[in-house]
Amino acid sequence: MLSFSRSSILSYLLWSLLFLTFASSNGVLATAKPKVVGFGYKLVSLVQLPNGGGLVGCLQVKQRTSTYGPDIPRLRLFVKHERRERVRVQITDADKQRWEVPYNLLPREPAPPLTGGKVTGAPFTAAEYPGEELVFTYGRDPFWFAVHRRSTRQTLFNTSAGALVFKDQYLEVSTALPKDAALYGLGENTQPGGIKLRPNDPYTLYTTDISAINLNTDLYGSHPVYMDLRSLGGRGVAHAVLLLNSNGMDVFYRGTSLTYKVIGGLLDFYFFSGPTPLAIVDQYTSMIGRPAPMPYWAFGFHQCRWGYKNLSVVEGVVEGYRNAQIPLDVIWNDDDHMDAAKDFTLDPVNYPRPKLLAFLDKIHAQGMKYIVLIDPGIAVNNSYGVYQRGMARDIFIKLDGQPYLAQVWPGPVYFPDFLNPNGVSWWIDEVRRFHDLVPVDGLWIDMNEASNFCTGKCTIPKTHQCPIPDSKTPWVCCLDCKNITNTRWDEPPYKINASGQTARLGFNTIATSATHYNGILEYNAHSLYGFSQAIATHKALQGLQGKRPFILTRSTFVGSGAYAAHWTGDNKGTWENLRYSISTMLNFGIFGMPMVGSDICGFYPAAGKLEELCNRWIELGAFYPFSRDHANFASPRQELYVWESVAKSARNALGMRYKLLPFLYTLNYQAHLTGAPVARPLFFSFPDFTPCYGVSTQFLLGSSVMVSPVLEEGATSVSAMFPPGTWYNLFDTTKVVVSRGGGAPVRLDAPLNEINVHVYQNTVLPMQRGGVISKDARATPFTLVVAFPFGATEADAEGAVYVDDDERPEMALAEGQATFVRFHASVRGKAVTVRSDVMMGSFSLQKGLVIEKVSVLGLEGTGGKDLAIQVDGADADADAVATSSPYLAAGGGAKLQGEDGVEENSKRSVSVEVGGLALPLGKSFTMTWNMQIEA
Repeated sequence: MLSFSRSSILSYLLWSLLFLTFASSNGVLATAKPKVVGFGYKLVSLVQLPNGGGLVGCLQVKQRTSTYGPDIPRLRLFVKHERRERVRVQITDADKQRWEVPYNLLPREPAPPLTGGKVTGAPFTAAEYPGEELVFTYGRDPFWFAVHRRSTRQTLFNTSAGALVFKDQYLEVSTALPKDAALYGLGENTQPGGIKLRPNDPYTLYTTDISAINLNTDLYGSHPVYMDLRSLGGRGVAHAVLLLNSNGMDVFYRGTSLTYKVIGGLLDFYFFSGPTPLAIVDQYTSMIGRPAPMPYWAFGFHQCRWGYKNLSVVEGVVEGYRNAQIPLDVIWNDDDHMDAAKDFTLDPVNYPRPKLLAFLDKIHAQGMKYIVLIDPGIAVNNSYGVYQRGMARDIFIKLDGQPYLAQVWPGPVYFPDFLNPNGVSWWIDEVRRFHDLVPVDGLWIDMNEASNFCTGKCTIPKTHQCPIPDSKTPWVCCLDCKNITNTRWDEPPYKINASGQTARLGFNTIATSATHYNGILEYNAHSLYGFSQAIATHKALQGLQGKRPFILTRSTFVGSGAYAAHWTGDNKGTWENLRYSISTMLNFGIFGMPMVGSDICGFYPAAGKLEELCNRWIELGAFYPFSRDHANFASPRQELYVWESVAKSARNALGMRYKLLPFLYTLNYQAHLTGAPVARPLFFSFPDFTPCYGVSTQFLLGSSVMVSPVLEEGATSVSAMFPPGTWYNLFDTTKVVVSRGGGAPVRLDAPLNEINVHVYQNTVLPMQRGGVISKDARATPFTLVVAFPFGATEADAEGAVYVDDDERPEMALAEGQATFVRFHASVRGKAVTVRSDVMMGSFSLQKGLVIEKVSVLGLEGTGGKDLAIQVDGADADADAVATSSPYLAAGGGAKLQGEDGVEENSKRSVSVEVGGLALPLGKSFTMTWNMQIEA
């Protein structure tokens, strides 16, 4: 939820004034003279540490300036090839310890301790410091450094064009870039131009509660990492750069250069060699933490609304979905369940505990789940046990020695300090107490940037009540506050473009001169708040009943994906916001947070016809990794059953999602192992196909299922990009697109209740029958869809499925608790083979999971014959593999569509279905037959 005052005219005028002030003070206006910020450093010594410990050097400032403060005179340079594919370059003060992301939050290899510039080791005089894949090079006077590939000498990063600047509150470094580099990342922000970064757009990183409807601004998360994809000789080659720094920063991308301007901390770069996008996320998440495993039910459909004012409304929503036969797995409460918006409480009138427990018993018996919201702000209330226990343990962030006073939904609040070990243990205890009160199935942590309706140093007013009783605008500050202007933390010398309008760093958040545990400044740790809360919440839930946690967080940082899922915040019910949601979702896959989605139909109300928009949004949102409808109290009711046309679209799109649940859950497993995003840009699978580098209106699920939604009002068709190869429509596999890779779009029919979803050649796709709840859907028989190239006579296809007991916190293969099956298919002339390799099949056998059908697409011929099936290497007994007699049937000719838009009926390619089966998923099988091909 967002404080609505941000969208007020008063705030707009204030931000406009702030921007003009920023433009003048930072030299943005055309009339201002550019300031000399720094003259760089020279390298005065460089040694190599023993036993592969890396290089350590000493840098000395060349000439001091006073712009943004005095230069730090001596810097320590540290370079290490930490892994074959990764090199770290760290630059910090040689004499004093500076702030860096705490190692207990983000575990990683430590840098050597500071020794005041005195380092023992062998003098290093070589021009290059090579690793297995990446090479570090440097210049001495002035100091610069570069990183290039060892194999091709392709330069990835080169700072020689600009001076290194290192002051206490201002760090600057630049790299040159080729014009044809395609960059992605540097978020979170809503990018109207799509996923590919645009030169001269603003990229500011500082966690802020500013609605996602604001474009090109720093939003809820800070992810200072980018992926660079270049086409070299027809081959797409990627690398990534992370600047691990939690301080606020502006990043200026000019097309041929990229400049960081950071207001604190140190320069701690990590370079990842790739060379493919998938390799990048593997290397990146191996360092920052693999994505957290999600429970199976989390991939079902979720429904929420801020404004379910009592339990009977929630019960009615669940009944509405069931009556409309629309899938629903999880029902959510925003803050409506709370007593006066206080965390870990229940409203005794509208959500009485006995009735809520009875409701939860009912939905839990059906397999449904229940999740509620909690905000970090703890109400200042002497009769409130959560507050009392927090005060007793002294766990709140402080300003001038007292808990920092802020205002959120309950009124005056204090913010827990999740960098304080006592704060973490207190939070874990409060989660346990609440779970004893209400057996929730997950937690939603919101407003954790942290959001504050007030700014500055505040006191509880003596002349009026706060919160104001029955206020219609509880997001308006009612505390007595004054701006803090007497510290360099609240008024730093360089003003980043915070909130897109150069707002104060403490604007509507915690004052940056406030302190955390051990004197840590909010100025340094601000963007870590949501990350640290997610870690504490994960610890709390993991300790409850030994189940796999599910946490949804708004504010994120590097590494948040190891603990939580994310939704893209407060969007609006408009066609533009529908389109923007794709880019934000794809960015978070790059950031290592694959479980992500946007509020379906929009959080804020908007003028216009919501019905058509909601049709198209559920068709798209049904294929978000995290699929949830959510709106605020001012919006018209937008549950999917409200309109019959939307209900029809929901049954169609969510019906396909629930059939694809085993595929999505397997992608979840692969994400947990390698970081591979669930939803991916097209270039992840087709890095050599340059026309797809900027595609932001379509996306892939895994490597081979492509979603092409309608994103324009009134449209009944969609123009879609198809990378080279054969693509089959999953809703009607006789509709086939064969792309020659020319880059021309293909016009696809898309009536109101339909979305185009295609599966790519060379794929074996596991599906089930579906249902209206994932508990039932996951027990139904499997169908394997085998997609060969159109008219194939020699081809291969592969796929996999992972099934487990998703109650376990760990997501790993273990006998009796999980099964992993690889599927292989081939066609060689007339001979077709489909087989499986099973790892740890006992779990699937215990659950009675079976394959009932195999559907093979793209074969040449008129039919099949000579079907033979073996199970576990032996000829199968008919009773062991079939519910009735296995049959082999051929479908009709495909309807072929190419880039020229011409359709034709083709007899050259057919689908072959092998049905009537009951093949145990937990046993390896081999199935063969011969195609009948006319001369």
